[in-house]
Amino acid sequence: MTTIKEVSELANVSTATVSRVLNGHESVKPANREKVMAAVEALGFLPNASAKALASNRTHSIGMLVGSFDGPFYGPLMHHAEETFRKHNLHLIVTSGQESRSNELNAIDFLRSKQVDGLIIHSDKLSDAELITVVERNPNTIIVNRLVPEIADNCVYLDNEMGGYIATKYLLESGHTKIACITGQLSKVDSRERLQGYRNALSEYGIEYDPLLTVEGRFDHEGNHEAAMRLLKRANDLTAIFCQNDNIAIAAYDVCAELGLTIGNDLSVIGFDNDSHSQHIRPRLTTIDYPIRDIGIQAAKALLNLLDGKTQLDIDNPLPKLIIRDSVVVRD
Repeated sequence: MTTIKEVSELANVSTATVSRVLNGHESVKPANREKVMAAVEALGFLPNASAKALASNRTHSIGMLVGSFDGPFYGPLMHHAEETFRKHNLHLIVTSGQESRSNELNAIDFLRSKQVDGLIIHSDKLSDAELITVVERNPNTIIVNRLVPEIADNCVYLDNEMGGYIATKYLLESGHTKIACITGQLSKVDSRERLQGYRNALSEYGIEYDPLLTVEGRFDHEGNHEAAMRLLKRANDLTAIFCQNDNIAIAAYDVCAELGLTIGNDLSVIGFDNDSHSQHIRPRLTTIDYPIRDIGIQAAKALLNLLDGKTQLDIDNPLPKLIIRDSVVVRD
């Protein structure tokens, strides 16, 4: 196995210079960097990760917990975070919680056992108190899609309650008063927050919340067809539905087609997330934009600032934005 000493001898530089080049230090002269990299390539040298970690007190890896590897939400979140870290020669290790508190705790313990330099946590099941403990034990941690007031400086999030309010208010402003809501899993914080936003908008317009007009679906595809069918059979006089994500909205489209209802005419539908497919279904879906690309990049950049020892993380949390298309009709 090729050693750093052999690389240094071929490049005619010190072993310390080789180490600095391999660890990405900018203090190395360009000429020496070129000689080291040429020697590394010629000898086929592969640095020992454990040795590098001991030398630099860094593993050059980041741990990330997500809710699932499925669906259109987590893929872009992981992709844009990983893309940002790669530009800084860091690698991402990702695991999922699979909607289980014990799985989330085990996943965090696993990532810590890998001695990652920092953590990005998207948790569905851990309490605020548990997330505070995670940050206390691992200060280089960013919480995604969740605001925990005590650790607000470590949180990158979208205001889901405001998003639910904006969606419902748009339906109200369009003349709808019998508005239903199909939620995501109510075990998830963002589902409960979006539901609260829906209720806030109804209250503002003097409309009493009717629990019969709310049914629980899922953010993935499972069970949403049944939830939408149950809702429309339960309340056939409603004129609009706030779907808490675009997957749920697609299920509502399918059910309406089966029942002979025309979206954008007989029934108005608004979604949440602005997934890539929302502008390709017909009628094109009016929805709330969840800027997942920006969230992933913001989380990665905030963690990079933490790793650099900065106290000002420069987090610019985005606001929910209404994307108006064709699925909501204005009523007189």
